[in-house]
Amino acid sequence: MNWKMTTKQRFDRCLQWFAQAMPVAESELHYNNPYELLVAVMLSAQCTDKRVNQVTPALFAAYPTAADMAQATEAEIFSYIRSVSYPNSKAAHLKAAAERLVNAYNGQVPDNIDDLQTLPGVGRKTANVVCAVIWQQPTMAVDTHIFRVAERIGLTTNSKSPLQTEKTLVRYIPEQLIPKAHHWLLLHGRYICQARKPKCGECGLTDVCRYYSSSSSKLSNK
Repeated sequence: MNWKMTTKQRFDRCLQWFAQAMPVAESELHYNNPYELLVAVMLSAQCTDKRVNQVTPALFAAYPTAADMAQATEAEIFSYIRSVSYPNSKAAHLKAAAERLVNAYNGQVPDNIDDLQTLPGVGRKTANVVCAVIWQQPTMAVDTHIFRVAERIGLTTNSKSPLQTEKTLVRYIPEQLIPKAHHWLLLHGRYICQARKPKCGECGLTDVCRYYSSSSSKLSNK
C-alpha cells in the first residue's frame, strides 16, 4: 500500500479505476419518472433493490401518480408492498408523502434536497439519491455500502457518520462525477467489497486499499 499517497491522489487513483472498470453505473431500481424513483428509493430502505423491483410494477399500475396514491388508504398501499421490509411504516410514509406532494408541490417531486426532506419518510439519503439520479446534481447519498467502501479503501479515515463521509466524498470528488461516483461506490460494495466476504481477488484497488493491506499483513504474520 502506498502510504505516501495524498488524499487527493488516492481519490484520483480510485476514480480512474472505477471509470475504466465500470463505465456504465446507474441505479438498479426500475422507474420511469421522478415520482416512481422517489417511491422506489423510499421502499428500498433496509431492503434489496431486487425485492423493490418485484413489487413496484403492480404498485405503479395501481397508483401511477402522487395524486392517485394520496387517495389510497394505508391498507391498500400495504397490500402491494407487504413483502418489503417494514411495510406498515412505509405504507404510511408513502401515503403521507403523496399527500404533501399534491398539497405543496402540485403533485411534482421537488428538485432540491431541502424540499424533498419535508416529505414524510424522506431523509437526507433518499433526497440525495433522487437529486443525483434524476437531476444529476452533485449530491452524495451514503448508505451502508458506501460508508463501508469509502472507509476500507481509504477515501475516509475513522468516519463517525454517513454525513461525515458524505462531506469528505463531496470535497474530493469532482462535481460532475459525484452522481456517478455514488453508483460506483454503491455497486462496488454490493458486489465486490461485500461486508462479510469481500472479493479482493476481483478488485483492482488492492494496491491502495487500507483493508486489503491490513488483511494481507495479518495473514503473512500467522
